Formats: sequence, structure tokens, C-alpha cells
Amino acid sequence: MDSRRLLRTSATVLATAGLLLSGCTGGSSPSNASTGASTGAGVGASPRAAGTAASASESASAVVPDGLRPYYEQRLTWRACGVSGFECATMKAPLDYAEPGSGDIELAVSRKKATGPGQRIGSLLVNPGGPGGSAVGYLQGYAALGYPAPVRARYDMVAVDPRGVARSEPVECLSGKEMDAYTQVDQTPDDAAERRALVASFQKFAAGCEKRSAKVLPHVSTVEAARDMDVLRALLGDAKLHYVGASYGTFLGATYADLFPFRVGRLVLDGAMDPSLPAVEMNRDQTAGFETAFRSFAADCVKQPDCPLGTESPAGAARRMEAFFKALDAKPVRTGEARRLTESLATTGVIAAMYDEAAWPQLRTALAAARGGDGAGLLMLADQYYERDAEGEYANLMYANAAVNCLDLPPAFKTPEDAEAALPSFREASPVFGEGLAWASLNCTYWPVPATGAPHRTEARGAAPIVVVGTTRDPATPYKWAKALASQLASGTLLTYDGDGHTAYGRGSDCVDTAINTYLLEGTPPTDGKRCG
Repeated sequence: MDSRRLLRTSATVLATAGLLLSGCTGGSSPSNASTGASTGAGVGASPRAAGTAASASESASAVVPDGLRPYYEQRLTWRACGVSGFECATMKAPLDYAEPGSGDIELAVSRKKATGPGQRIGSLLVNPGGPGGSAVGYLQGYAALGYPAPVRARYDMVAVDPRGVARSEPVECLSGKEMDAYTQVDQTPDDAAERRALVASFQKFAAGCEKRSAKVLPHVSTVEAARDMDVLRALLGDAKLHYVGASYGTFLGATYADLFPFRVGRLVLDGAMDPSLPAVEMNRDQTAGFETAFRSFAADCVKQPDCPLGTESPAGAARRMEAFFKALDAKPVRTGEARRLTESLATTGVIAAMYDEAAWPQLRTALAAARGGDGAGLLMLADQYYERDAEGEYANLMYANAAVNCLDLPPAFKTPEDAEAALPSFREASPVFGEGLAWASLNCTYWPVPATGAPHRTEARGAAPIVVVGTTRDPATPYKWAKALASQLASGTLLTYDGDGHTAYGRGSDCVDTAINTYLLEGTPPTDGKRCG
């Protein structure tokens, strides 16, 4: 698991891990990326009231370089897309913003129009994170149906699959069988041979991505995805971008605000990332986040009569979990199919359940079965995390996740020796998960395309108020990241949820939901530092 890849919401997988996903990527600095503001896309639009509309040509006219005008002035052709109530379209963006005449990339867009009653505010873009989570899938499967009715009444609910993701010229890397092998590789190598096998798996993954996706691989950075969102904003006729991003989607939204501060409308960044961190610190922080979440799970588990990790104490439960993983490392257990439950798959399954405390009963059942020799339950959790279907095929989540992460930040480690040297600090961060997450951080070491981003502060000076949401025991985006991002943003305001799970909006807190709904509908952010239980 590459700790930069694990992120989920209640409705969609997000991402973190070399073999896992992490809603964390690194930050692509607009000033350092090859797609930076030199082409003019970083120029902010003149301030206008949030929510006012403008034609696409008016939105683009005074601020768009000539080379980008064809993209800002294209017309979206909306069509039915097989899901009741939704429309779909395809927009074009330059493959390379530094050379917009060198070719296009096609991006999938979907929307559900405002239902009323009440005056329409504009479009509300949503992104579930990852990187690699399908925003269109999230929109059609949850956001446009499950967001609060007053929000859906007054906004067109809109999503675009970021470049390289799902329906937008997806990154591809491995066959289903190759991906099965990749997810089973031992990520806690005990000797030189196992270490060589782990390195070889990362090299094969990277080579597969280069072979199958050479065209898009250098052009899936977060900076480029943020610039695509500005093109879409103009095509929708909105003078300002209204946006709700979760997990990695917070980094995407913050990047947009940094590039286009005067085009920021109402931005909610839920489960925030800290773009100022280098990859190794980000991975280690996330490792500690999963340890925090596991301790919460363990404290709850030992109170339950069916806890498979004992009932004596959370510390005792942690020791039993570590022993369970070591036993699987020595001898994987059956699952009812050809694949066995390995230590790496079991770890993925456990981590997947850390995203939402509602999954804890399922995890207890799966752990009890696995300790009895039946690993099917934990394998199912791992498959859901990896988006593997019953036929053994994988969605492109993991491939896009690696492609974006490895472009956005230089690798955490340059060599396996660097990873080995970092083991003590990762084990300190998490006795349960630390070793595997340290080795998983080698994922970008062998990436065929050099990183274009770097750690950087994100200030977005001149932007309207931006709401940053942090959950105190969030496993994938530690709470301190939300505090850091809110403090960096010149107009950031921090909303805290004191609770478990990944992200907070729409997960059961009336206090959080009311604060965010008021902001989205009235433009009034919560008081900076507001806390919800």
C-alpha cells in the first residue's frame, strides 16, 4: 500500500497506497509545473458576485490566451446518458497546456439540473477524491441524489472525470491477472529475495503504465486537472466556480483556487490535504492516521462480545492484529477461490474498513472468519477497495492514482535503502501498518515520467472565503492537514468534526451539514474554528 493512495467516502473509493490508495497525492506547484501560469491560465478573472452567471465567451474573453480560446469557446452538446435525470457531454482540453496546439484530450462531463424550488445559484462541481475516483460515477451514484435537497434544488449538480480517470481517456497499466499478482506481492520483505520481488513489482507496474498510456501519462497532473475545471466553468456559463471536493479533491480544489483566486465562488474542501508536505512526510502522516483510526476501531472492538481480537484492551487487540498479519505472511489462508488471503491483501481489507466506522462490524466478522481459516470476507473488502469486479477485471482507479501522485510530487524514496532506513519512523507512526506503508512508498521511485510538482504552500490570495473541513480521527487525511491548509489559505476557514471516519459532510453530523449547507446556499461561511461533535 502506498500510503499516498488510500481515500474513500461513503459513496466512492478515493485512494492511497503503492498497492493501496491514498487520498493523498503530493502537491503540484503551479509555479513549478510544466503546465504553469506562463500560458496565461493563472490570470484571475475580475471579481464578480459569487453565483452570477456569464456566457462562456464573456467568461473567457478578457482573460484567456489566444491559444486556449478554442477550448473556452467550444459548446457542450448535452445528451441522455442512460441514467434517469442526468445529461452527459464531452469537452475538449489541450493535452499539454504549454503547447495547446499539439493535441487534445477528451473529458467526460455529466450534470443533473437544479430541481427547484428557489432561484438557481449556478453549477456545483463535485469530486470524490482519489486521485482516480470517478467524479461522474460519484455524481450519478450519490452526490446528485444524496446531497441535501435544498442544495440540489438550487444548483446544477455537475462532475467531470479528471484527465486519465474513468471515462476521460483513462490510464491503463496491467491486465486483470497481472493486477491480481501485483496486489498479492509481499510488502513487508523479510530478506533480499523478497525485497527484489517487491521492487520488481513496482517496476513492472510502471512499465505497464508507460506501455499502455504513454500519451496521457505526462499530462495527468493536478494542475492540469484544475485548469480543465476552469474551462468547464466557462462552458457552463458560470463566472465563479462552486465546488465540493473530498479527500484528494481538496487538493484539486485548493490548486484551482491558487491558480484562479478571483474565480473562486463557494469552495468546500472536506478531508483536506496539506500541499506543503513532501511525499515522505505525507506518507508517514497518513500512516499515523491509519494507526489512530485502528486504535478507535480496537477500542470499540474490545467492548463487543464478538471481537476477534480479544476483549482485554485496545493494546492487546493491536498486538493480536500484528500477530495475525505475521501469520498470514508465513501462511496465507484460503478464500474459496484460486487467490489466497495474503498479508498484503488482508492489510488492504483492514485499512479499507478504517474509512467508515459503519464498516467496523463487517471487519469484525471478516477478521473472525480469517482467523478461523476463511479469508473470503477480508478479500472482499480488499477487492472493493481496489475496484476489482467478479470477473477479475479492475477499474482504472489504481492506475490513475499512481499516475497523478507520481507526477504531483517527487518520490518519497530514491532507493530501497532509503525505504529501509525510514522503517523505524514508520513503525513508530504505526506499529500495525507502518512497515508495509513504508515499503509501499517506493511506488513512485520507478515511475517513467519525472514529477512536475513540488511541495508548496497554497495561499490563493484574493479568493472568496473557502471552507476547509477536518475530522479529528480521519484515517486517510489526518486532522492536522486540515488545520495546515486552512492556515495557509488567505481566506480559509476551518470547520472541525470531532469524530471517526474519512470526511464529514453528509456522514451524519447535523452540525457539519448545516454549516456547509448555509455556506453553499447563502455564501456565509462558518466561524473559523467552529467545532461539531
